[in-house]
Amino acid sequence: MKYLATYLLLALAGNESPSAADIKAVLSSVGIDADSERLDKVIAELQGKNLQELIAEGSTKLASVPSGGAGAAAPAAGGAAAGGDAPAAEEKEEEKEESDDDMGFGLFD
Repeated sequence: MKYLATYLLLALAGNESPSAADIKAVLSSVGIDADSERLDKVIAELQGKNLQELIAEGSTKLASVPSGGAGAAAPAAGGAAAGGDAPAAEEKEEEKEESDDDMGFGLFD
């Protein structure tokens, strides 16, 4: 990922076709040693391709991937409802009371 990010940074800076030496120079400036084998693979995969088209294609692929956040929240909410609504309501009221407590200090004391 760091090689791809560096490649993209160099491309955004105006270097349309960054070389392995360019990427190594950027990475070494921040104290990262580059793995030549992986770096060569990234450069070979990106050589001669339009980065804007690759980003657009990747965005459409990511849009079709379901996110894990929404799926995980639904079972948790369903489990709470099955247990009963009364305890959940009491917990909410207690949290509200605690948030109103000023711990003995008033705004104008």
